[in-house]
Amino acid sequence: MKIYTKTGDAGMTSLVHTKNIAKSDDRVDVMGTIDELTSHIGLTKTKIKDQQIIHFLEEIQQMLMTIMAGIADSYNMKYKLKEEDTAKLEHEIDRLEGLYERPAHFILPGENPISAQLDVTRTVARRAERCLSQVSIKFGADSGARRYMNRLADYLYVLARYYDAMADGGSVSRKESSDAGSPASGSVAAESSATAGGQVKGGNAMAENLTQEALIQQVMMRMGQGKITLEASKKLIQKIEEEAARRGKKAVIAVCGPDGNPIAVHVMDGAFLVSFDVAVRKAYTSVAVKMSTMELSKLAQPGQTFYGLESLDGGKIVIFGGGVPLMVNGNIIGGLGVSGGTGEEDHSLAEYGLSVLQEVL
Repeated sequence: MKIYTKTGDAGMTSLVHTKNIAKSDDRVDVMGTIDELTSHIGLTKTKIKDQQIIHFLEEIQQMLMTIMAGIADSYNMKYKLKEEDTAKLEHEIDRLEGLYERPAHFILPGENPISAQLDVTRTVARRAERCLSQVSIKFGADSGARRYMNRLADYLYVLARYYDAMADGGSVSRKESSDAGSPASGSVAAESSATAGGQVKGGNAMAENLTQEALIQQVMMRMGQGKITLEASKKLIQKIEEEAARRGKKAVIAVCGPDGNPIAVHVMDGAFLVSFDVAVRKAYTSVAVKMSTMELSKLAQPGQTFYGLESLDGGKIVIFGGGVPLMVNGNIIGGLGVSGGTGEEDHSLAEYGLSVLQEVL
């Protein structure tokens, strides 16, 4: 198979669930910027001899690949980052900062080749973070990925200053360095221990705070047999409403269970009366066909697989954007429907809902 396909010659490309989008699309831009960042980290690795730091940077590269996959396939829960992913960066930042005295003056990059390359990498990381923020506004983005990108630039800054201190001829605390091992050593082991402890503690806290019914729902969801609760639906709707208001949109937001039956419907002040029924139907359609209504709209065009589908099922099926299935571990726990703007605007709000789903569950 040849490396060139010629499919992008017209300036178009595709994501997993979105076909024929312009290469100028913000989602394509952020993936390209993260790819650039990954390459800069690769160049940094060639200048470093410490294998522990190299290993840590490789873990970051793998995490960046996951973030890119999550942008391309935003419905796939296995590409969502966890709190412990960011915590690992924070742990290493704290450890490194304990090895030298942080400069009190403005840093002019170029103290030595390694820190200079790290400062370039850091600025690319900040640009990638800004691009991701833009995608989050328009299409929604994983909150875990946003946190990770913010902390990554901090880590690269601290690592650069560590190498500045090394180049200054021993400003690094040798006692702490030997206690902790080589730079980033102990990081993996200590983080592993801390994470394990954190999971036990967090698990106990969750069990204490959740009602028995809610705890059962959490277990059922993990087994692929649950559905989104009324409480979680209300929290999800509230977040989407806040985002819609920020965008100046007036919408109806509906959540249904995996059986298609409504769980909660919210009407924002000033929303169109007809949007109520449309939002409910969008939520229903997303679980009935197990895909977004935006994706379905393309497959329902003349000559396509689902042409004429909207006339079936008593007219409950809709084929314009704004409905998305809600999934946990690859299993549908409900459907979300948003109506009030254009199909693209409603779909963007629905995608935002997917980006905050883990926060409300």
